[in-house]
Amino acid sequence: MTADHAFWIAIAAMIAGTLYLAPRISRDRIAMQWGFDGRPTWSAPKWVGLWALIAFALIIRALIWAAMTWTPQHVHGADLGIVLMSVVVALSHVFILWRATKAE
Repeated sequence: MTADHAFWIAIAAMIAGTLYLAPRISRDRIAMQWGFDGRPTWSAPKWVGLWALIAFALIIRALIWAAMTWTPQHVHGADLGIVLMSVVVALSHVFILWRATKAE
């Protein structure tokens, strides 16, 4: 499986999770970051919280593609970076959605 396959699978999973869990999130805002005490440090409007990490992943992938296209001599280990970024962003997105569905 190539890095692009992993990336697009992660994007599809994040979109599916967003579409599935969005109706189950009752609040207008979604916590996006938590402190060491487990309490949210900031929140975003619901639509931003649902779609921001997907947009972030697409932007990062576009930047990696641009670097690989225009400065390939400076790019090393891009496939590993793409896979790791895909996994980390997808897990972060799942965590945010999971916490948002549990918020009171």
